[in-house]
Order: sequence, then structure tokens, then C-alpha cells
Amino acid sequence: MRKSFMALACGTLCLGMSEFAMMGILPDVARDLHIGIDTAGHFISAYALGVCAGAPMLILARKFKLKYILLVLVTLILIGNLAAAAAPGYFTLLSARFISGIPHGAYFGVGSIVADKLADKGKGSQAIALMVSGMTLANLLGVPLCTSLSVVLSWRLTFLLIGCWSIVTLLFIGRWVPHVAALPDTGFRGQFRFLKSSAPWLLIGATLLGNGGVFAWYSYINPLLRNVSGFDPHVITFLMVLAGLGMVLGNLTGGALSDRYNPARIASLTQACISIILLLIFFLSPISWLSVLLMTLCTTGLFALSSPQQILIIRYSKGGEMLGAACVQIAFNLGNAIGAYCGGLTLHAGLGYRYPALVGVPFALAGCLLLYIFYKRYSSIHQGV
Repeated sequence: MRKSFMALACGTLCLGMSEFAMMGILPDVARDLHIGIDTAGHFISAYALGVCAGAPMLILARKFKLKYILLVLVTLILIGNLAAAAAPGYFTLLSARFISGIPHGAYFGVGSIVADKLADKGKGSQAIALMVSGMTLANLLGVPLCTSLSVVLSWRLTFLLIGCWSIVTLLFIGRWVPHVAALPDTGFRGQFRFLKSSAPWLLIGATLLGNGGVFAWYSYINPLLRNVSGFDPHVITFLMVLAGLGMVLGNLTGGALSDRYNPARIASLTQACISIILLLIFFLSPISWLSVLLMTLCTTGLFALSSPQQILIIRYSKGGEMLGAACVQIAFNLGNAIGAYCGGLTLHAGLGYRYPALVGVPFALAGCLLLYIFYKRYSSIHQGV
């Protein structure tokens, strides 16, 4: 791996731990701050709101060199997580989580463009996959480590660890990422001109709905594995590592296939597979080994979608590439929130832990339909798309 791609991946590793570690340490945070679990869940929502608020700010940075933008975004990751580590109460931690989320979508947007520009010809999707690999490694190794730190010592060490890694990332980006010229300034209105086409909307909608389908199920994977598949609670951490391994493999495979074949076709076929897998999870999750296999396949598919969607949005958001790439991350996080909410409705109705997967099926199918429409409508316009 080129050092420049490794530096970019360090940033997504920070973001992955910052986003997902909170789910593992939530009970410890709630107990220490003397609040309920439902109230502590606001810290997850605050991060998502930060993601949505931060991405449009790229419009203000459109004239700056991309490397400088990356350094500023990583500095925000550092500030947000150090503030979270020192937060004395609910409102200060809520504010810190919001700040931590601001650079998320923007970093993916800028980082995807930098990776694409630094890639060898015809290897743009693989370059983006290498950048995104930090996010998958966060789920494979970073989140279990952060959870262990919280259980054994303190949840504050989780955010301190992310802050320290942010400093390392600053050093790596400063030293290893070459200067990439700023994108042509199309003006304020020009940043939004790409939204007049249906192509980016199809990609954004597919990301939101497809991701919503997966997270309708994945948000409740712990109780599903314990109460339906019959696994002992002590085994769950190991099973989550398997899920993270699926994300790593899916990300690298999706990038390689998207460079070799049509990325729109790869994305639509992957989303179709996810729809089928979610339906099988509903029917077969009581069989323990099948439940684990299907879980790993679904997380593999989730991240196999990442690089083709990122490369496609860059190609179809000319004049507003940074905003377009960041919008995919907004859609990703909104899909998380919407999917988790809709999946939770079945639990409130007393239907059991298999039913969130069933709720995810129509979401995934709708995402597949949008990707198929994109493939049929636009694949002949751009060579290789």
C-alpha cells in the first residue's frame, strides 16, 4: 500500500472508532453520567447530526488545497474526541460528539477525491477502497479494543485513544500525502449544479435506502444472536469480529471488482444479494451457524458497496465533487438512523428480533431498484460506468 493511501486510511480509522465505539461503551457512559440508556443514545444521534451539518461546509473550503482541508478535518476529529474524553456531564459530551461528527462526511468526500487523483489509471475504486479500509479495520479491531478499555478501565480512555490516533494521522497526512491541487472553483451555485441531474439523486437515494435496510437488522444484531440464534453473551464479541472481517473483505473486493467491471453493475448486483440475505436471515437465524454465515455475508455486501458508490458519485457530480462525495456519507448516516428506527418499531410491537431483518428487505430492494435504474440510464454515458 502506498504511504499516502495508508495516511488516508488512518483518518477513516479515526472516524470509524469515533462513530461506532459509542455503541459498545454506551452502558458505561450512562452509568458514569447518571443518565438512562435511552438518554445516552442521544450521543449517537449528536454524532450523526454533526455529519449532516459538516458536509455542506465544504462549499466554504472549495478554494483551498485538498491536503490542507484534510489536515483541518483531522484537527476537528482531535478536538472533538479530546473534548469528549474530558466532558464532565451530559451537555458537554453531547456538544463534543456533535463536533466529532462534523468532519466525518467531509473527510470521506475530500479523501475520496484525493485517493482517486493519486491512483494509477483505472485503479480509482481500489484507491478509494484502501482509504475506506480504515473504517472496516475500526469495526474489526478498533471498536472491540475501545469497548475493552471502557470495561476494564474507563470509557474516557476510548476517546483519548482516538484523539492520540488523530495526532498520528495528522503527522502521516502532513508527511505522506502530496499536495493535490484545489478543484476548479465553479462558484457557490456551481457547487450545486450537479444536483440538477437525476444521477446523483439515484446514488444518494440508493445509499440511504440500501444502508437503511442493513441497519434495520444490524442495529439489533446483539439480541438477535443471543435470543434467536442461541449464542452465549461471551461469544458475541468474537462474532462481531467476524462481522468486521466481512466488512474488510467486502471493501477490498468491491474496490477490485469495480475497477475491473462496471461499478454501477457491481453495486446493483451487490444490493440485490443483500436483499436476499436479509430475507434469509429472517427465516434461518434460529440456525446458529447459518445466522453467523449470513451475518458475515451481509456485512461483506454492505462495504462492497462503498467504493463503487463513492467513485460513481465523484464522476457524476462535476463541479461539486467534494459536496457530492460528502452527500453519500450523509445518506449513509441517515440510512443508519432511519433503518434502526424502523427496525425498532417491530420490537416495540412485540414481534421478536427476527423481524427487523424483514423490515430491511423492502429498503434493500428499493435501493437495488435505484441502482439498477442508474445502471440502465447512465452506464452508456461514461466509459466503464
